[in-house]
Amino acid sequence: MTTTATQLDGKGLYYSFLAGAQRIFDNQHLLNKINVFPVADADTGTNFASTMRSIVDTIIPTDNLKATAVALADAALIGARGNSGIIFAQFLYGFSNEIETDGNMGVHGFALAVKNGVKYAYDAISNPVEGTMITVIREWSESIYSMKDKINDFNKMMENSMQVAIKSLEQTPKKLEVLAKANVVDAGGKAFVLFLEGIIEFFKTGELKNLLTARNIIKVKDITSISHEDITFRYCTEALLTGLNIDKNTIKRKLNHMGDSLVVAGSEQKVRVHIHTDFPSTVFATLNNHGLIGFQKVDDMVFQQEINTNRKTSVALLTDSTADLPQEFIDRYQIHVVPLSVHFGEQFFLDGITLSGSDFSKMYFKSTAYPTTAQPAFKDFTNKYSFLTGHYDSIISFHITSGMSGTWSNSSKAAKSIGLQMKKKIDVIDSKRLSGGLGMMMVRAAQLIESGTSHEEIVALGQEWIKKTHMFVTAKTMKYIVRSGRVSPIKGFIGNLLKIKPVIVVNNLGVTEAMGKPFTEKGAVNIVMKKIRDLVKQGKVWNYVVTHFQNEETAMWYVEQIKELTGLDPLFVKEGSPVLSVNVGPGIVAVSIMME
Repeated sequence: MTTTATQLDGKGLYYSFLAGAQRIFDNQHLLNKINVFPVADADTGTNFASTMRSIVDTIIPTDNLKATAVALADAALIGARGNSGIIFAQFLYGFSNEIETDGNMGVHGFALAVKNGVKYAYDAISNPVEGTMITVIREWSESIYSMKDKINDFNKMMENSMQVAIKSLEQTPKKLEVLAKANVVDAGGKAFVLFLEGIIEFFKTGELKNLLTARNIIKVKDITSISHEDITFRYCTEALLTGLNIDKNTIKRKLNHMGDSLVVAGSEQKVRVHIHTDFPSTVFATLNNHGLIGFQKVDDMVFQQEINTNRKTSVALLTDSTADLPQEFIDRYQIHVVPLSVHFGEQFFLDGITLSGSDFSKMYFKSTAYPTTAQPAFKDFTNKYSFLTGHYDSIISFHITSGMSGTWSNSSKAAKSIGLQMKKKIDVIDSKRLSGGLGMMMVRAAQLIESGTSHEEIVALGQEWIKKTHMFVTAKTMKYIVRSGRVSPIKGFIGNLLKIKPVIVVNNLGVTEAMGKPFTEKGAVNIVMKKIRDLVKQGKVWNYVVTHFQNEETAMWYVEQIKELTGLDPLFVKEGSPVLSVNVGPGIVAVSIMME
């Protein structure tokens, strides 16, 4: 590393970014706490940390300054989350684009690059609001530019500019009423100042290991609760778009009427989009016409704000979209959900979020590409756990059986990483079930936590619920099950020849096995009801759930039969998630029953 007081090379730039990133990691919960603009959804710290984590996780160091800056900007753009994260990534893109040398850079070149880089950030924002991070970046860059002919020392220049950045941050409540009302500074601006603090400390010491423990620059005061009326649009929606000659201005024009807080950042080959909207599926449908969507995220800001201001328990519950939980249960018990994804060729959608059951049905029968499914990525879980550790004392996750998906594995790895980093207890349970069986475990856990049951007791009970939860699946044909790979083509061919209507059980190992070989749907459902009658004779039923894909008639028949048998209404009846439907096809009905 050849950073000196007067010159900056690629490695120096990279390691200074790592130092700045560390300041964000150390203060992400503080940033979440003071997050009130554009929406008080308490995730600015989590989002900014995700942006920085993308930089840290990318092997970038090189002596080539231009190549390093471009790589940093690209990593930030890929990992950027939230309004502030994407604006920051766009600033880095502008900064890297304005660097004119591959070799070392002096103060003068650095000043020109940061000043011009700000223009890119402003251009990316549909309606720039002063008193936010963009103001702090602009005023800081202007101070850098004003010193370019007077100071030839990076250390001195950065220290002097830091005072301007702090003053700009302190002034944000005077420029933005919502900040003044909450008596806080802008969270994005605060993040940028913390980032600068880390860089300055690195410039002073030249070694990452000597960085000082993070310290607060501005004292944080308790924020006033913000009502739901302040959230104009419910969903924070983001996408990463790749392609050739992507027209950012056209995208901005098409999306501008769909919500607010619109940011369109990046280059002609890679664009990051952020918008607050009530119609995320419409946003993604529009973006599909402009390139390939390589990443998408939708956060429910009303739900996040409720967690921030009216959290019901100290233990967070997390699951995945295969639990098929109705929204009313998610809201009532504040259950957090990470979606799996459904792919139609190169297009992909978030299960149950950007692809509803009805939309999936239309695409299922029209698409020439048979749909496939994919588990949430490791990073999806690290981001979720980072957010949850800032709001809860501990976390319990229940996931789709590991016998059918790698979701549990990715969640477990992320939980271990974030749990150690944040010093929080996180337990991840392989439910050995999915759909209604998993959904019932979540509801039962939520009800017990509300009644005062401890984290440890819930984890122990979770293992018992696996044995007490039974799941039976009937389908009208084996064709779709064969296509999904759940049974071999030879068995499927024979089954279709014989007109078999399969009955499938999810066993205690979390894998499927056939149960009987009926030739009619009536024969299949009668087999299931016989099994349920046997269960009822053995003990008391806690509750049951019926899910289906385009077979409501049979689903309601099951409800009538089981209600007559047990005297219980179902916990819920729901069309199953697209992920479940992909693997078994239309006509499926899944009955999940949990014993006391």
